[in-house]
Amino acid sequence: MRRLIRAALSLMVWLGVALPACAAPPPDPAAPFADWAAVVVAGDWHASSGRPSEAFDNARRDVGAALRSAGFQPQNLRELSARPARYRPRPAHSDIDSVYAALSELAGRTQGGCLAYITSHGQPQGVVVDDDLLEPSVLGAMLDDACGGRPTVVVISACFSGVFVPELAAPNRMVLTAARADRTSFGCGESDRYPYFDDCFLRAFPAAHDFRQLGAAVQSCVARREKETGMAPPSEPQLSIGPALRPLLPLYALPATNAGAAQF
Repeated sequence: MRRLIRAALSLMVWLGVALPACAAPPPDPAAPFADWAAVVVAGDWHASSGRPSEAFDNARRDVGAALRSAGFQPQNLRELSARPARYRPRPAHSDIDSVYAALSELAGRTQGGCLAYITSHGQPQGVVVDDDLLEPSVLGAMLDDACGGRPTVVVISACFSGVFVPELAAPNRMVLTAARADRTSFGCGESDRYPYFDDCFLRAFPAAHDFRQLGAAVQSCVARREKETGMAPPSEPQLSIGPALRPLLPLYALPATNAGAAQF
């Protein structure tokens, strides 16, 4: 099934098939994310050494909590893990089919924007999701199919994740990645609570007005953390915001009340 989904989506993109675009209605200032679809994915459960690590699932759990504190509705947010049986409440299993199915299901019953957050190991060809590699072209086709022209925020926390930017960049999308296409990111050891990037995302989230401001704050935080810990070369997180989305992002404000809703 995984191969069929990948092949079908890739073929649609290659042929230039028009995928359905569904523009979101103006956001409700009181609850701008109440009708957004969101998936938060921990794609692996191993440290860079190969031994078990909680870092990705810690990030998955706490990013999900942060999003809910900002007004994303629990019924419209799905968490996925590479070893779901370990956790309560139990998340869905994070394989490529399940990520696509969750995104499609949630987008099908909402009318607002879409958010996808993936934290895992990365390679120059894509990001690890369970025993597979999610390639940029496949994720791009998945987002085209499920979310169309809706406002869309994609966050990828992984080594080499900048490889996703050229493929995912679109007028209606913001893409934030943990590293340049040719750089690793840091903090994936056995004893790390979170990868550096996810830690910075969670630290910056409560004070950010919107996702554009959050992205810039995460970039600064990662650079500072890497300098303090002597990690080199710097990962240089990438931020791309499409021209149609840029003026809309301030309208999708992260409520100030989220600062007291979750402590990281």
